Amino acid sequence: MQILLTNDDGIYAPGLRAVEKHLQRLGNVSVVAPATEQSGVGHSITFLTPLIVKEIFEGHRHRGWAVEGSPADCVKIGIAEFCPQRPRLVVSGINGGLNAGINVLYSGTVAAAIEGAFFDITSIAVSLEYDEDADYDRAAQLAVKLIGQILERKGPAPQLYNMNIPTAALHGPSEVRIVPMCVARWGEDFEERRDPRGRRYFWATGGPPVAPGDTDDDLSALARGYVTLTPLAFDMTSRSALAEMRDWNLGVASQ
Repeated sequence: MQILLTNDDGIYAPGLRAVEKHLQRLGNVSVVAPATEQSGVGHSITFLTPLIVKEIFEGHRHRGWAVEGSPADCVKIGIAEFCPQRPRLVVSGINGGLNAGINVLYSGTVAAAIEGAFFDITSIAVSLEYDEDADYDRAAQLAVKLIGQILERKGPAPQLYNMNIPTAALHGPSEVRIVPMCVARWGEDFEERRDPRGRRYFWATGGPPVAPGDTDDDLSALARGYVTLTPLAFDMTSRSALAEMRDWNLGVASQ
C-alpha cells in the first residue's frame, strides 16, 4: 500500500520521524512535508508564487521532499509528483499539540488530511497532547495500531478521520472513544503591550474552552484520558438550512 505522509510541523519534526518508522509496517511511505513549521495555517494553498521543493537525504538514504509551502500544498504536489503510485492512505502528523474541538478549522495538520480526502483517499490527521518531552515513538506505535484497525474495519468508501492522543494514554491503559468534535468557541482574550518605541501590539491569550466532564465530544473525552477518533466531512453545507431556504422565493428581478 502506498502511503503519503505529511505534517504541519515541518519535515524535521520528531513526530513525523516517529510515525514514518512505524507506518512502514503498513506499506511504502513517501514523505512530503513543509520545509518549515506551518502550524495554524489552516487550508491555505500557494498559487501566486512557485513552490520550491528540495529533496532531503539522511546520509545516503532518501528521506523525502521538503516543500516551501503549506501542508495542503504538500499533499497536492505529493500526490501529483512525488508518490511512485497513487496513495491509498494519507497520514498527517504526528502533530505536537492536540487538534480537537473548533481548533480543527485552524489546523494545518487537519487541513492536510482534508486535502487528501479531496482526492477520494482515506486520510487521517494524528495529534498528540503537547509536551516538551513528548514520547513520539510510543504515540506513533499507538497511532499506527489504530490506523491498521481503521483500515480493516472501515467500508470501501474513502473517509476522513481526526485522531487525538492525550499524554495519559502513553503511560497506561487507555480506551478509544469515537466522538464528535466540540464546537464551543475558543477564548478571544488579548494582552495589550507596548514595544520599545511605544507602539501598541497584542498577544492572543485565549485558550480552548474548558470541556464539561459529562459531554460527549472530543475535548471532554481527551480530558478524561481517552484517545479520540472523529470522522470528519469537508462538505460544510447546512442541510437543515438548505431545506428551509428552498421556500424563500428569493429574486433579483429589476423593478
